[in-house]
Amino acid sequence: MRPGLILAGWLAVSTFVGMPGWAARPQDSQGRQALATPEKKEDRVDKKDGDAIENTSDHKTETSTAIKGNWKGLGERFLVDQKQIWTSPARLRWPDTLWLMPLSGVTTGMFVTDADMSRHISHNPTTVSHYNTASNVGVAALLGGAGAMWLFSYPKHNEHWRETGFLAAEAVLNSFVVVEAMKYPLGRERPDQGNGNGNFFSGGTSFPSEHAAASWAVASVVAHEYPGPLTKILAYGLATFVDYSRYRARQHFPSDVFIGSVIGNLVAEDMYNRHHDPELGGAVWNSFRSYLSQTKGLSSADMGSPYVPLDSWIYPALLRLAGMGALDTAFLGMRPWTRSECARLLSEASDYIDAGVGGPEAEHTYRLLQTEFRDELEAAGVEEPIRVRLESVYANMTGISGKPLTDGFHFGQTITNNFGRPFQEGFNTVDGFSGWTTTGHWVAYVRAEYQHAPSAPALPLSARQFIGSSTFLPTPPPTPFATENSLQLLDAYAGLNVGNWQITFGKQSLWWGPSQGGPLIFANNAAPVNMIRVNRISPFKLPWIFGWLGPWRLEWVFGQLEGHEFVDDNKAGLVGQWGSSLGRQPLINGGRFSFKPFKDFELGFSAAVVFAGGPTPLTWHTFGKSFTPFNVSTSPTAEDITFGNSGLDFTLRVPGLRNWLTFYTEALVRDEFSPIAYWRNSAIWSGLYLNRVPKIPKLDLRVESGYTDLPGDLQTGAPNSHYSRGIFYYNDRFPNGYTNDGNLLANWMGRQSQGTEAWSTYRFNPRNYIQASYRHQKVSQQYMPGGATINDASIGTGYWFREKWNVSATVQYEKWNYPLLAPRPQTNIVSSVGIAFAPFGGRVRKDGE
Repeated sequence: MRPGLILAGWLAVSTFVGMPGWAARPQDSQGRQALATPEKKEDRVDKKDGDAIENTSDHKTETSTAIKGNWKGLGERFLVDQKQIWTSPARLRWPDTLWLMPLSGVTTGMFVTDADMSRHISHNPTTVSHYNTASNVGVAALLGGAGAMWLFSYPKHNEHWRETGFLAAEAVLNSFVVVEAMKYPLGRERPDQGNGNGNFFSGGTSFPSEHAAASWAVASVVAHEYPGPLTKILAYGLATFVDYSRYRARQHFPSDVFIGSVIGNLVAEDMYNRHHDPELGGAVWNSFRSYLSQTKGLSSADMGSPYVPLDSWIYPALLRLAGMGALDTAFLGMRPWTRSECARLLSEASDYIDAGVGGPEAEHTYRLLQTEFRDELEAAGVEEPIRVRLESVYANMTGISGKPLTDGFHFGQTITNNFGRPFQEGFNTVDGFSGWTTTGHWVAYVRAEYQHAPSAPALPLSARQFIGSSTFLPTPPPTPFATENSLQLLDAYAGLNVGNWQITFGKQSLWWGPSQGGPLIFANNAAPVNMIRVNRISPFKLPWIFGWLGPWRLEWVFGQLEGHEFVDDNKAGLVGQWGSSLGRQPLINGGRFSFKPFKDFELGFSAAVVFAGGPTPLTWHTFGKSFTPFNVSTSPTAEDITFGNSGLDFTLRVPGLRNWLTFYTEALVRDEFSPIAYWRNSAIWSGLYLNRVPKIPKLDLRVESGYTDLPGDLQTGAPNSHYSRGIFYYNDRFPNGYTNDGNLLANWMGRQSQGTEAWSTYRFNPRNYIQASYRHQKVSQQYMPGGATINDASIGTGYWFREKWNVSATVQYEKWNYPLLAPRPQTNIVSSVGIAFAPFGGRVRKDGE
């Protein structure tokens, strides 16, 4: 990003985001705290119409005098208002970060995409002129409406109209001064000036927008003076129309109108809070900023809570409780869960445990989880201070004897669902830590680690030729794999929770499906994706008759992938080269919803669309198109073809055996709306989970199997068709496939394969176990010359000492046969030892402990 963009973003935030109505309680014109409620009636002496209203409150006397027509002292009042505005950053406090961080993130994101957005709208002079006229008319309508209220308040003797018009004018004037004071020093070029990049300090006057500031200043005052829904829709709708028109008129970039709108709204809030007479009517201005800045007395539904890592022992324990029938509203196909949601589930399970559901095994599991989430269970409805927790410090050493498989997109993987960590033959290590902090609505989490993997020779020519032919790319060069020594962030995000809707920004992992081997659409097989995530972290019910559908959960993500080297653009042709990542990486837009019409049945729908990248920027057109999970290109020369995956899954606790046996299935279809209508064209992954083997209650068994290799009559596409190249996870436009940093985002089966996986775990307690597993994969000969097979078996164990120390060990034997990689079958042995330290042993340390 250009330095000017960074400077402008921070300057904009630091200049106007701390105004007195936002960073501190409202103050009157003398600097005193304004009253939050109307004064008592006896404090007022009302006179006949036309006389000033006397009051013991200075700010009310000032306001009343002003709207009565006495202009004496307004100059001094204006100077005091400006002083409050420009000195406001000094009054910022830590709770203000709860709204400053999202605001800064949105502003920065707009700065990055401004130029692309503006280049890809109509430049037709007639269209531009029409939008320019529309924006001027919209501003005139808002200003004229407020002015008319003030003017006609005199013959109508309506003081409320008079105050509305007067405060709207004050808000416009003060916001105008702020905008003009920023506009000329920043000197940003307009979209139709210079090279169209919106360079700062270049003599322009684009940032921020006066039209937007004025529109939102008036609309905000009117919407609070007359807080009815129709008034708000008309006022805010017209202000939004002005914003859109200024952007389409190529007078401003999206960030210009966004920041201008924020300035207008927040200046209006300041004017209203300090000068409004509550006895005239109107509403209390309860801003979103004020709501987010609260840190005390919050309910658990509003407290920020970190997500439990996907590789935590907590999930197998909770899934076992769900399989035993002790959890009715646990959504198994949408993970990770927050710690607060885990605590809610435990509260739900308590009645079942007291009733003996699941027997001693369920009770033992419940008690251990109860200890882990004791602080979350006790925090409900309690004022919460800042909490800081070092979650774990860990080290894992892996030795591989024999050549492993490391490319699941083209061939296969020896180690799966490992957050995309690198590995090669020899000694590999991962050393890291994780921790989090929460305060009020706010949550931040970080998991960082050092990763080491040895070097390895380049792939043989036959394998490299297959990679090129199966993706319509040039044959990769014989480049050896370099030694990996790097510091990496895994899950690292910040966000806030409002009413059980948690919004987070940063690197994050997803698991969209009920399986253990890996969902077909999103798993932790690849490194976490940089994304914005909006998650309904706890279930809710739809209103009215739709309540019969049971509890629901929703999630939406928007992120950017990494490591893509090529984009095949219909206009520009193939863009990219081996060994060099694209300057503009593809974006991913995904969503999922799940509901439980019956407590034993969960149904989920997912979609993920990869789009843009390379020569195609992010624009409103490409962003809007990405909400369709299928290719909606209407022209063979379109440059913004998308790559969509749609998924469906269901989980059923088998009737008659509901506390023992769970059956689940996932289906994935490419470039279609849903697998429901295209079942034969869908990849399938199904499983059975027996949470207790009869007469051996500590032993469970899970078996899963599926395919991305469609039935024979659907495979026989023409040479070089989607089917012959592996229809799933590959796309003509994105030759690097459905990957992040080179690793599949989904199930390890990859392209045109069949797979089976089984696990049997004996649990000494919910955290200490010994597990045996088996995996088989068979790759179609139609996709890969000679086909391929993988068979591996492993045994592993994990044990916790004194609740704080965990030691784990795994040994895996694998035999694979890929004629393109080696002329004869190969074997390898993977030995792994890990140690982890959890300082608080399931208990958050409190002050004074």
